[in-house]
Amino acid sequence: MTNTNSLSVKTTLLLSSALTPLATAAISPSLPAMQVHFSGVENADFWVRYVLTMPALFIVVGSPIAGYIVDRFGRKHLLVIASVIYGIAGIAGFFLDSLTAILASRALLGLAVAGVTISTTTLVADYYQGGKRVAFLGLQAGFIGIGGVLFFSLGGFAAQINWRFPFLFYLYGWLIVPGITRFLPEPRRRLSKEKKYEEAPAAPLSLYFLAFIYGCAFLSQVAFYFIPVQIPFYLKTLGSVQEARSGLALAFTTLCSAFASISFRQIRKRLSFIVLLALSLGFMGSAYIGLALSDSYRVVLLSLIPAGVGLGLLIPNLTVWISQILPKSIRGKLIGGLSAFFFLGQFVSPFVSQMMSKIVGLEETYRLAGVGLIAISSIIFMFQEQLSHTASCGVAKQQQ
Repeated sequence: MTNTNSLSVKTTLLLSSALTPLATAAISPSLPAMQVHFSGVENADFWVRYVLTMPALFIVVGSPIAGYIVDRFGRKHLLVIASVIYGIAGIAGFFLDSLTAILASRALLGLAVAGVTISTTTLVADYYQGGKRVAFLGLQAGFIGIGGVLFFSLGGFAAQINWRFPFLFYLYGWLIVPGITRFLPEPRRRLSKEKKYEEAPAAPLSLYFLAFIYGCAFLSQVAFYFIPVQIPFYLKTLGSVQEARSGLALAFTTLCSAFASISFRQIRKRLSFIVLLALSLGFMGSAYIGLALSDSYRVVLLSLIPAGVGLGLLIPNLTVWISQILPKSIRGKLIGGLSAFFFLGQFVSPFVSQMMSKIVGLEETYRLAGVGLIAISSIIFMFQEQLSHTASCGVAKQQQ
């Protein structure tokens, strides 16, 4: 079996993981120009925003299916097939001239991203244990952030030329297939040794704990996607109309997220999972209050720092936390559930932010989101002992 600690394996995993941020990052700066292009379509302002997050709905649909496939048939083959479909569905937006058709292609892209996300995350959990797993999941989240920086930036500059050009970046899905085929080994599955986990009923407390983790994943993404969905339009209200500046602002947020994720291992040594979760939501809340008070592009950039840091800590924190509880035989399914709730939040976010912004305006939308997140963060801090006890009971009963 290939040495999973080799540079080729780790590099291929990281390059595969970069497909996830590309799904939304590349085309976000194109949204205002796309809205102008499809201005004749009824409710174009609503549907164009869903071009960005339509993949998220189908990631939700596809994640449980992908989780079943990786547990039943293996990880590697799904990753190859999903990467090929990713390239086909992604580049379609460059050629299509129907908003409905573009939305359909984005739905197919979402199914492909589900396969990529579940297979890569499950491979990481299979290849590495303990501190190595924590370190690599942090590195993976950081690399996803760096990929987002690159794709947001390039997408912004490409969108200034033509809103269709960022769709060409999805060809990246085809470029990584040879590396996946050549370097990634299929993990051996020892189902007989873990059969007792499959047969044992889930402990009620562990189910409550999973609901808590999944709920936090959903909420964090509903809130965070107020940024990529609305920032290009919010900047226009501040007098910044260039797509490149929107792309750079989003890239800056992702860069902060990447640094936080890369630092996750060291931070995790000092802080518990529950404290890190509360801090992550608190950081994001402070960012939105800052955005509500912004009066210039520079202040917007400063406000986006804690948003990036919060998300950069939250994703690996929840992933590592839940992966420590699960036996290998059902790991794909439960990680698939976590991914589904992350992306369900992304899909719901444009509806929530657009509805709120029409009622109270974008500035007040950010203010309300900030206050809400800080309130939830404070509640988690107040009840951290009870939540930690629930988590530890769930782990203990799963390991009996």
